[in-house]
Amino acid sequence: MIAKFSQTLQSALSAATRLSKSKGRRVRVLPALLAGATVTLLNLGARRLGWLQSWELSSFDSLVRLQPDRPPDPRLLVVGISEEDIQALGRFPISDAAVAQTLAKLQKYQPRAIGLDLYRDLPQEPGHRELLAELKAPNVVAISKLSDAENPGVPAPPGMPPDRVGFNDFLLDGDGVVRRNLLSVWKSDKTTVFSFSLQLAKLYLKDGEQQKDNALNPNQIDWGKAAFLPLKSDSGGYANLDTRGYQILLQYRSAKQVARQVSISQVLKGEIDPSWVKDKIVLIGTTAQSSRDVFLTPYSPAQKQNPKMPGVLVHAQMLSQILSAVLEGQSLFWMWPEWAEILWKGAWAVAGGAVAWRIQHPGKAGLVGGAAAIALVGVTYGIFTAGGWVPLVSPGLGLLVTGVGVSAYRKLYDAFHDSLTGLPNRDLFVNCLGRAIESAKAHRSYLFAVLFLDLDRFKVINDSLGHLAGDELLMSVVLRLRGSLDRADTVARVGGDDFAILVRNVDVASAVDLADRIHQALIVPFNLRGQEVFVTASIGIALGGEAAAASVREQPEHLLRDAHTAMYRAKALGMGRYQVFNASMHDLAVERLQLETDLRMALKRREFLLHYQPFVCLTSGRIIGFEALVRWLHPERGLVSPVKFIPVAEETGAIVPLGEWVLEEACRQLRLWEGMFDFDRPLIMSVNLSGKQFSQPDLVQRIQAILSMTGLSAQSLKLEITESVVMDDVESAIAVLKHMKALNVKLGIDDFGTGYSSLSYLSRFPTDTLKVDKSFVGRMELESEGENVAIVRTIVTLAHALGMDVIAEGVETAAQLARLRSIGCEYGQGYFFAKPLPSDDATALMASEPRW
Repeated sequence: MIAKFSQTLQSALSAATRLSKSKGRRVRVLPALLAGATVTLLNLGARRLGWLQSWELSSFDSLVRLQPDRPPDPRLLVVGISEEDIQALGRFPISDAAVAQTLAKLQKYQPRAIGLDLYRDLPQEPGHRELLAELKAPNVVAISKLSDAENPGVPAPPGMPPDRVGFNDFLLDGDGVVRRNLLSVWKSDKTTVFSFSLQLAKLYLKDGEQQKDNALNPNQIDWGKAAFLPLKSDSGGYANLDTRGYQILLQYRSAKQVARQVSISQVLKGEIDPSWVKDKIVLIGTTAQSSRDVFLTPYSPAQKQNPKMPGVLVHAQMLSQILSAVLEGQSLFWMWPEWAEILWKGAWAVAGGAVAWRIQHPGKAGLVGGAAAIALVGVTYGIFTAGGWVPLVSPGLGLLVTGVGVSAYRKLYDAFHDSLTGLPNRDLFVNCLGRAIESAKAHRSYLFAVLFLDLDRFKVINDSLGHLAGDELLMSVVLRLRGSLDRADTVARVGGDDFAILVRNVDVASAVDLADRIHQALIVPFNLRGQEVFVTASIGIALGGEAAAASVREQPEHLLRDAHTAMYRAKALGMGRYQVFNASMHDLAVERLQLETDLRMALKRREFLLHYQPFVCLTSGRIIGFEALVRWLHPERGLVSPVKFIPVAEETGAIVPLGEWVLEEACRQLRLWEGMFDFDRPLIMSVNLSGKQFSQPDLVQRIQAILSMTGLSAQSLKLEITESVVMDDVESAIAVLKHMKALNVKLGIDDFGTGYSSLSYLSRFPTDTLKVDKSFVGRMELESEGENVAIVRTIVTLAHALGMDVIAEGVETAAQLARLRSIGCEYGQGYFFAKPLPSDDATALMASEPRW
């Protein structure tokens, strides 16, 4: 799979490069664009799978650490319980009495809010009663822990109202780091519970700013100067994030001191300044590193001692973020929409590819690439300082991978391409030719051609006008060659003024037609520095695939040599000519290729004609219709058997215009007969559709147009499709048949029963007729009641059960006719009634009103 993808990418890059060479400097970055787009798509896939999340989160942490620390928040005071406090108080958890005394001391200094980040769902005697009394104060907020399937949670202290309880749960990323601020959670009972920090903020701002829902965005909460928006599953560097609850990205204030800190012992001893408490939010919690209430933060990798932050300080960070946003308008973290991130990543990937493509010197490319990487970090940091989090790792990888990939491809490209024109060189062309030969070995019907082109009198032009003018002429010739070729064709520069062209899936007539187009393209004079120059080319054509000689089928160099030989033969006959190499071809292959050429010309020369074979109602014995059969009257070979030219027409695609002509001519003939004879019932014209015709996307429209043009009723036209064509793609075939049936034409399945398993689908086909293959009919009289009779009887019974009629083809004897009548077959066709007849003879046959 990887090798196939690499080959596809190399082909695409080569195509983009060839286009860039032809369009000039402004599109020389096309290979970088294509490589950048590919790497970006891979990048996006890796991101969605979560492969880059850990790197993106690490880069986020680095950006956090790069930001300067802000001063301590003057609105907050943290009362910590340190290791020394635990030793002094003699226990942990500390007693309710110590907590109650602390609250009482703090209340004397008139704080606006107190947050108790200590679990007190169970009494810690002594002092439980005193603590409950202190917790009744309206400015005290206690904590609880949310419950889930694995954890029963921890309730708030007894008697605490819901508006003064906040959960103290933190959201930990996969690496255990706290980067998100969970503000609220919707519980299963459809109630909303709020975080500890949010409850304190609401209490602090109860007489001021209030939360408001945004009318335009139901997810947005407007609060003071801030607009809160929840994180999405793919915000920033996250991938498939669990976004339950209302989460925002945590904006840390400082790595050192988010707020003024004092110890609980200092509070109990009265060693604090009352102004530190008055109108402030006081948070009480454990700061001892020995407790379990410590967490990793973006600052942890840089802190060798005490890398974890106490939970009460994390709450202080969250609370400071909320207050700063609401009161000061400090920007909350914002992220780009997905389309902007895609452009961001794609731009850096393309930049890496462009640097590698345009700067071929490894040292210079490395310096410029390094500068681009520094610029990426700088721009990302600038956005981060403005409150935005955009991916850093994925665009960095795109910059690096695209740069390295394009650089490696450029070296490979230069090794196999001409430096002047950008075309494949001889080595690459021979390689492509070898692959074409391998395809021809695998598929006998695969044909291709090699054209060897040499500019006549190029040396004279080069010597008289100079080498720069000669180079300019070569570039102009390349442009005209490209204009004459299909996208699948390969043109290479294999010498000074020699070009080789590989044309795939082509017959000799198409190769000759291409040579004509090239000659026509070169007729227009070239303008070289104000002087008109006329150029012609000698072209040699060598055929590959089944048409090539055995030795050529094995060696691409031999095929190129044959084309080169043919070019010299063309040059010997005069300038501006082409010749097809045929010295070593098999006679049968030459005849076949000539047949292809003649067949192509026969359409233009109107060498085809139709014969009509009647099919007869076996009940009345009268003609009820004709099958139109194409014949080729070759001016030299005479009447060419359809067995010879129909397969060739199928392979070359000539069957499509030929089949359209047959359909139009047959409809026109029947319309003519309708004006000549008064039929008791409408005469039916049956026309075969080839597999290639059946696969044409505009087939139904073409049929409708022909019916409209000829004036023939759709009910008088029957279209026959072989069983094998229908079974190639059953579902698509059924859809096409239904569209055709909507025109009211009749449909028949030809050669039914010849080996394709269509029985299981037959009831779904909207067909009117089954046509029994002549191989069954021809062997019926050899047996009284054998296998072939049983097959025909079964087909007739099956058709009748499905509401279809049956035509038996190949009826040649009276005995066969009698047997078909006895088993209930409606119609017959064959030499017993008439051979395929020219239109005049068919007209005379109808005029005689035969009856069998």
